[in-house]
Amino acid sequence: MNSKEKEILKEKIEAALEDTILKVAELEELTKPIGPENSIGRVSRMDAINNKSVAEAALRSTKRKRESLKVALSRIDKENFGDCSLCKRPIPPARLMYMPESTRCVRCADR
Repeated sequence: MNSKEKEILKEKIEAALEDTILKVAELEELTKPIGPENSIGRVSRMDAINNKSVAEAALRSTKRKRESLKVALSRIDKENFGDCSLCKRPIPPARLMYMPESTRCVRCADR
């Protein structure tokens, strides 16, 4: 990966990180406890609890992505950035552009 590609990727990671931070804040708002004082029907309460569970799962996933993006951003200037963590071959730049937090090539990720 050349320096121009790394610079473009760095900008993409920074933008994705900003979006992910905003998404975490939104999801944290959706996962707040549902108070018993809210006068909603039994079915509506069950639906709200189900929606909260879905939002909590999305929040966990988004937080993992945020941390992966932070790690990728901290490693981008290192010599071995863009090499697969298993087979040590270069990860195709197109994969890194699509999933900047990738640490494995497609072949190793399928294992």
